[in-house]
Amino acid sequence: MSDIQHAIEEMFSERSAACPCCGATLSPEMLRDLLRQAEHLQGEHQAFRRLTPGAGGMLIDPHAHMIARTTDDYEAMAASGVVAVIEPAFWLGQARTNVGSFVDYFSTITGFERFRAAQFGIRHYCAIGLNPKEANNRELADAVLDVLPRYLGKEGVVALGEIGYDEQTELEDRAFRAQIELAKEFDLPIMIHTPHRDKKRGTRRTMDTLEACGFDPARCVIDHNNEETVEEVLDRGYWCAFTIYPSTKMGNDRLAAIVERYGPERIIVDSACDWGVSDPLAVSKSARIMAQHGLDEATIRQVVYHNALKVYGLNGEMRETDWLDPAPVDQRTLYGGNSVLRGQAPRVEQDNPDRIV
Repeated sequence: MSDIQHAIEEMFSERSAACPCCGATLSPEMLRDLLRQAEHLQGEHQAFRRLTPGAGGMLIDPHAHMIARTTDDYEAMAASGVVAVIEPAFWLGQARTNVGSFVDYFSTITGFERFRAAQFGIRHYCAIGLNPKEANNRELADAVLDVLPRYLGKEGVVALGEIGYDEQTELEDRAFRAQIELAKEFDLPIMIHTPHRDKKRGTRRTMDTLEACGFDPARCVIDHNNEETVEEVLDRGYWCAFTIYPSTKMGNDRLAAIVERYGPERIIVDSACDWGVSDPLAVSKSARIMAQHGLDEATIRQVVYHNALKVYGLNGEMRETDWLDPAPVDQRTLYGGNSVLRGQAPRVEQDNPDRIV
């Protein structure tokens, strides 16, 4: 029995107490039950903090559309332990009408968004590609495919994506195959978007196409998986990512159950937070839920950190030293004359004199 439990027994073994919230009577047994719950939560919290040094542990969110998120989200993600994000190119909620809008978008996620994330202590990387939702406009798709090589070799680009199928049309297939060849040419991993509808067939078709094009499964992340697709994706040697959208894709408890069943090898969790209802803290919440399910620290680390680093670090752009030995945050810095601040006092960190530049 802990010291706290001894104190509770001494204080309340023969008497009740009033609840500070509602004034109802709390019996000694109710007090003991509350104590047990509090100690359980404290144990989970301590276990989660032990994942890595620092508050909450180090996490990577390998699929986050941060251009649609606020600076509050960056601050909350950093506080939860997120040290790096990967932003895959996707659509904007409505179809683009000309190639210039893609050029500006690619320039933003390879430029200003990297700066904005760094101002809050998070390293930002991206994947560049033509998403399948916009591959069905052939003329526009061809123009985008022509400009992709301009961006695939840029600093911070760690993959080609997210690409694949949406409605599984022939034009989507055409753009998909062209981009697989670009990934091979630029020696980039691929991030796959699997269809929302007819997911099992679409995921299988995606892997069939990748294999027909001779792409190595060990360099490809299949995202947006569920219980229907996980086994075949893992059996065929691909990285298997899960997006935490509880109502439409995957929930935290379901993910924990999958990790319990299949183990952590090649399993990745991400938020895919965007301009819709989504949660930029989904990765940290998944880590906590996995701890509640009794998964050990090494397993959780692998799912929320090491696996993403391993596959998206293949081209050398994403390195652990980027956040273990980072440049200091200095919010006085401007990007094209622009600041992330609106009158607030800037955060200015001191440089580490031993930092390797």
